[in-house]
Parts: sequence; C-alpha cells; structure tokens
Amino acid sequence: MAGSVFGKIRNGLKKTRDGISGKIEGIVSAFKKIDGDFYEELEEALILSDTGALTARRIIDELKREVRERRITDADGVKPVLADIIARMLACDAREPDFPCVILVVGVNGVGKTTAIGKLAYLYASRGKSVTLAAADTFRAAAAEQLSKWGERAGAKVIRGGEGADPAAVVYDAIDSAKHRKTDVLICDTAGRLHNKKNLMNELSKINKVIDKSYPEADKRTYLVIDATTGQNALAQAREFGGFVDLSGIILTKIDGTAKGGIVIAVRGELNVPVAFLGVGEGIDDLEPFDARAFAYGLFE
Repeated sequence: MAGSVFGKIRNGLKKTRDGISGKIEGIVSAFKKIDGDFYEELEEALILSDTGALTARRIIDELKREVRERRITDADGVKPVLADIIARMLACDAREPDFPCVILVVGVNGVGKTTAIGKLAYLYASRGKSVTLAAADTFRAAAAEQLSKWGERAGAKVIRGGEGADPAAVVYDAIDSAKHRKTDVLICDTAGRLHNKKNLMNELSKINKVIDKSYPEADKRTYLVIDATTGQNALAQAREFGGFVDLSGIILTKIDGTAKGGIVIAVRGELNVPVAFLGVGEGIDDLEPFDARAFAYGLFE
C-alpha cells in the first residue's frame, strides 16, 4: 500500500495506538519475563481496548503457542508477535467490487452513514469512476438534502424522491439512471431507523429484490456503517444487521476519535465480516480501504 495511505491509517490510529501500546508497554516493563500473570494482564488490556473477550482469548492462546514455538523468553519480544497474530486475524480484506456495481449502505442513525457514502463516492470518483447516489433514506426528512450536498462535493449525480417516497422506487429510478448513463458505481443510502425491525427488514428486502431484478449484471455489495467510538455497541449493531442482511463488509467510521480501536479486531474475530473501509478523519478524502497489515502494525509502531 502507498506510504501516504499507510500514514493516514497510522495517524488515524493514534488514540488507539497510544491506548493499546501504552498498556502493553506498561505490562512489558512491569514483567520482563513471560508467565501466567503476564498473559492475564495482556488479555485484560486487549479487552479494555474493545477487542471483545472471545477475540482477546483467541489472540492470547495463539500468542502462547507462538511464544513456545519461537522460544521467546523476553517479554519485550512479544510485541511483534502480537502484531503478526492480529494481522493474520484481519487478513481477509473485503474484495474490491467489479464494475458496474451497486453498493447498498445500511446502518442506524447517528453513525455517520450519509457522510460515509459521500466519502465513498469521492473515493471512487478520485479513481476515475462515475458515481450515482440513490437517496433511498426517505424516512429521515433531511437525509436526501444531506446526501445531495455530499453528491455535489464528490461530483456524483443524486437521484432522490419526495419525502416519504417508496425507497425501493427511488432505487429503481437510480438504477434506470445509472444504466442509461453507464455509471460505474451506484451507492444507495437506506433508512437507519423505522418503526420496528420487521419494517426495516421488509424495506431492505424490497430494495434487494429491485436490485436483483432490475440490475442482475451489477456486482452487488452491502456495507454496514458502524461508529468505532461506540465500542461494543457497534459490535451489537453489526451482529443485529448481520442477522437479516448478507453483509459484504463493514465501514468503520471515526476510528481516529477512539482509543478503543480494538473493535476492528472484534468485528472480524467474532462476526467473521471483513472491514472494508476505515474513516480516519473528517476530510472528504479520509475514508481509506482497510489494510490488515497497515492496521495491525500501526497499533504497535
């Protein structure tokens, strides 16, 4: 990956790196030698960084095995091994889509979903791809207007209906426009909240049927946007959506705003869903394709 991109991810991980590295450095300094208490302290540090208890246990079990195999006796030698283990755990990066593609973006209100869509549109536009946005979140009054502003910034065409319009109908119109214009990427916003989960499932099901029927030749992706600063609540959201939507990957926003970026590891380790993109800042160009190696080694540099 390009050095500038690696630098962005590294800078975005500053709070998390300071949190995790600070804890691990303190443990290494306190123990020097590797024993049971050392492993317990490491596991607790990982859990406090929001890796989740199950994933932290997996990491420590793997660490014990590798320490034995490599015959590591000095506690300071554990850090590069930890980075290797985390990199391998995260290694299944989300596959790049084929074009034309339709990207359905889901997530609860307040996680930065519309902003993530705008940044994703800009990312593809900066790669020379033509982009259309579908304002299919008709439940929230300001959603279409907000998406239109991001579309202007990203140079993307925005298809929108009236307030309260049928979201599936908006997607249908957007597909018609995208096909007519031979657009490379169609990104569809969706409602983050309806009256109940059944309504949300029904709406997403209708949208998926429209895409499957009207645009079968497109490569379809479904990305869930979650807010890294919400920690284990983000994991719960991912688990909830994953129960009724076939997720292609996660867009994890606001990673630069939390010291508990271990949630990235928890999402991959506990849900087996790849992280597709990281939001590493507030700028329109601060959404980066996830790179497992850059993330893992960025934690310990």
